[in-house]
Order: sequence, then structure tokens, then C-alpha cells
Amino acid sequence: MRDRLATLRKLVAENPGNLLAQYGLAMACAGAGHFEEALAGFRQVLAMDPDYAVAYFQTGQAQEKLGRLEEARQTYQRGIEVTTRLGQHHARQQLESALELLG
Repeated sequence: MRDRLATLRKLVAENPGNLLAQYGLAMACAGAGHFEEALAGFRQVLAMDPDYAVAYFQTGQAQEKLGRLEEARQTYQRGIEVTTRLGQHHARQQLESALELLG
């Protein structure tokens, strides 16, 4: 995992505009339990492409892991708005479920 993180960090450093590399690094950080870094990465992805719907779910998940529940609620709600506008029903349902679980 450490080699994968190092490789992805290098890739992002060399090409910070690579959306897939940014997302991959954020996912790898989350998988390694580095939720602050993951959250920063997911936020960067959404700054680059606010319609990157799956990043809303992952951002909310990282926020939950960090105990930032109100931020997670807001992220899920924004993701629901985006996925509704884009007609991405499955992604919207995933976000709605996550929001419902937060109560």
C-alpha cells in the first residue's frame, strides 16, 4: 500500500490536473486510514469537477470517519442535488442512504 501511495503521490505531483490520479490518491489514502489527506484529495477532485458525483459520497464517508457529521450531511445533500440534476439515479440513491443513516 505504501508503494501505491508513493506512486500516486508522485503522479499527482507531476500532473496535478489529472482528475483520475487525484481521485485514485484520495481513495488510496482513505483505504490506508489517512482520512485527512483523503478528504483534502476528494475536495480537490470536486474543485476540479463539481459534477464528479462519486466524490461526494467518498467525501462524506471521510468526513464521517473524522467525526464531522454535519459536514458529511451537507456533502451528501449537495451530492444529491448534483446527481439529481445529472440523472444519476444509482449514485443519488447511495447518497440518500448515507444521509438517512446519519439520521
